This record gives sequence, C-alpha cells and structure tokens, in this order.
Amino acid sequence: MARAPYIPLVYRLFFLYVEPVSALLGAYFAAVQPADYLAYLAPAPTSLATASTSPPTPTLVSLLQLANLYLLFALNEHLVLSSTSDRRVWRRLLLGLLIADFGHLATMVPLAHEKGFLAVFVDFPRWSAMEWGSVGFVYAGASMRMSFLAGVGLPSGDTGQGRDAASKAE
Repeated sequence: MARAPYIPLVYRLFFLYVEPVSALLGAYFAAVQPADYLAYLAPAPTSLATASTSPPTPTLVSLLQLANLYLLFALNEHLVLSSTSDRRVWRRLLLGLLIADFGHLATMVPLAHEKGFLAVFVDFPRWSAMEWGSVGFVYAGASMRMSFLAGVGLPSGDTGQGRDAASKAE
C-alpha cells in the first residue's frame, strides 16, 4: 500500500482551521449582528451610528442566506480536507474555492465604485475591518490556494493520489 501524500503543516493549519474559523465568524456577524455587518460595508463614517436599526426583511433574509453559505464553506473546507490527504481532492476543492475567491472580490466592485478602486483593493492602511475580511483575507486565502495548486512547499516526488489510488490498484 502506498504511503499517503504529505500535506505541509502551513496548508493544514490554514485550510483546516484558520480559514474555516474566519468563515464561521463571518457567518456569526451576518446572522447575529446583521445591522453591524451592513454598517461595516457602508463607506459613510456615520453608518455605525445607525447599526442598531434592523435591516429590511429582504436584506435580513439575504444576510441569513449569506451566513448559511459561510457555514457551508467552513464545514466543506474543514470536513472534506480533514478526511483525506489525497492531493487530487485537495486540488479540486481548492480550485473551486479559488474561483469563489475571485467571485467574492467581484462582489466588492460596487463599493469600489463609491470609494474608488484603489481605496477598496489596494489602500490597505485605510481599510475597515470589513475590507480586511472581504479583501485582505481573501487575498491571503487565494494566495495560499494558488501556492498549493502550484505545488509550493509540496514534495515533488509525491503524485498526490495517496491511499485511494493505491487501493484501486490492488
């Protein structure tokens, strides 16, 4: 039986724990503190003062659905990746999440129209907490995914098929 491929600690820590926990935090704020969540998205500095008002029902439903998707993201990433060391599975899931990273960044375009492209996507010293989560952390996740997909830090002699391929060959 072939030895399971090695997934370096930095990838395991980030993809199995750091990123799922951050997604759970996003789910919490979208579901439990929706007015605050919306206020952090708004470019106006006075928006936090109105955070105590409840959002309209369609907005609240959308935020609860977003929270549910964050929960799905966290569970899928942690449960699927922690169940295997097969690099094919890791690559396929991470590729899907990388595509979602670009989609997530695209959702910030309306804010960039209001604040300016550089302000939202580049001017990190002036980012709000929400911009750090919605842009900065997405940059970090996308960078980690691209590194994994490019094989950075992965042993080159390992095909990544692990036990699954070995058991099929027997």
